Amino acid sequence: MKTGCLILFAVLLFGCTAGRGGEDIGLQLYSIRDEVSKDLEGSLQKVSEIGYDFIEAAGYNGQEGTFYGMEPSAFRALCQKHGLDFRSSHINGPDPNTSGRDECMKWWEKAIAAHKSAGVPYIVQPSMSQTAYSTLDGLRKYCDLFNVVGEKCARAGIKFGYHNHNREFTTDFGGIRMYDYMLKNTEPDKVFFQMDLYWIQAGGASSIEYFENYPGRFLSWHVKDELEIGASGNMNFKAIYENRGLSGMKYQVIEQEAFTEGLTPFESIRQSYNYLNRLL
Repeated sequence: MKTGCLILFAVLLFGCTAGRGGEDIGLQLYSIRDEVSKDLEGSLQKVSEIGYDFIEAAGYNGQEGTFYGMEPSAFRALCQKHGLDFRSSHINGPDPNTSGRDECMKWWEKAIAAHKSAGVPYIVQPSMSQTAYSTLDGLRKYCDLFNVVGEKCARAGIKFGYHNHNREFTTDFGGIRMYDYMLKNTEPDKVFFQMDLYWIQAGGASSIEYFENYPGRFLSWHVKDELEIGASGNMNFKAIYENRGLSGMKYQVIEQEAFTEGLTPFESIRQSYNYLNRLL
C-alpha cells in the first residue's frame, strides 16, 4: 500500500512535466481570438486545463494601455489565477516612415510601461507596414527604430523582438534578402527574433540555416503548421528541435491560424499541445 501511494504521489506531482523535461509550452491567444472575445476568463481556464504553461497576448490596446480591456496588473493576475504565466506580448507600434520620432517614442514608452506593470519579460512586434517592404530606406528606418525600442525595453528589464511572416524571405533589395538585412542591422543585445517556423518555410527559406548563420538570435519560436501542429506532415519539427540550442531559443509558442473542419478551437489546440508535448 505504501509503495502504491508513493507511485500515485509521484504521478500527481510530476505527471504534467516529466514527459517533456519541464519545458514550458505557451499559446498565442490569437489562436482562439473569437473565444477570447466572448469569454476571456473561461478561455484562459480551458487553455490551462489543456496543459499550457503560459500565454502570449495579442490584445494590447495602445491608446488605453490595457490588455483585452483590463489594466496590466489585473490581466496578469487573471492569468495567474488560472495557472498561466503572462510571458510574451505581440504589439504593433507606429510606422516610423509615416510618424515622427517623437510620436513613435511616446507610443512605445507608454507600451513599455504597461508591459512592465504587467511583469511581461518579452515584447514582440509581429509585423511591419508596407513601407518596410517598398524601399530599403523604409526598412532601415524600422531597424533603427527597433534598436532604440530594444534599448528602452532593456532598461525596463524587458527583451524586444520581431516576428516574421513569409514576405521577409521573398522580398529583397538589390540582392539583399529583407530578413538578412534586419538581422545585420539590428543589434543582438537589443533586438531578438521570434522565428515563425511555418512562415519561413512558406517563404522558401530554412529555419535551420538561419540558426547556423545567426546563432543565438532566435530567443523565441512560433511553432506552427497548416492546421494542428504536426498534422500536415510537411514540417520536420524533429530536425528543427535538434537545433534549438544553436538557435538560442528560450521559449516556444504554439500559434494556429486555422483548424481542421469538425474540431472546435479548443480541441484543435489540445491536439497541437499533445503533439509538441510528445516531441519534447
